[in-house]
Amino acid sequence: MVGIKTILATSAAALAIALMPAPKANAQVSVGVDIGAAPACPYGYYDYAPYNCAPYGYYGPEWFNGGVFIGAGPWFHGPHDFRGPVDRSYDPRWGYKGSYPARGAHYAPPANHQEFHASHMSDGHGHYSEAPHGGGHGGHGR
Repeated sequence: MVGIKTILATSAAALAIALMPAPKANAQVSVGVDIGAAPACPYGYYDYAPYNCAPYGYYGPEWFNGGVFIGAGPWFHGPHDFRGPVDRSYDPRWGYKGSYPARGAHYAPPANHQEFHASHMSDGHGHYSEAPHGGGHGGHGR
């Protein structure tokens, strides 16, 4: 009978321990990502890392407010449902091999955007769709 008394005592102790309230944990978790300042590019920057400066002609006029780029990628500050025209022939992922403006270069506002031609629409976060037919403003300007 000593065996049964030991089993009952061990079970009672285990039950008492299991029913004891656990101490309250005051853990806080905080995650922050410092992306820094947006690239200072005269005609905007690509919406993918490393966020290099885009050449004149990549973004359509809807991407600028008073000559100031509304941003792309993590620095996008346009309307939530924004979709603006881009010309992906100026994207190195699509074969562009031309020149690029330097960060901090002077912005030379175009006389107009009549020569802009959109190939795609973008939401500023890397999502693209085909531009509607007539997709832009006139010819294929640089």
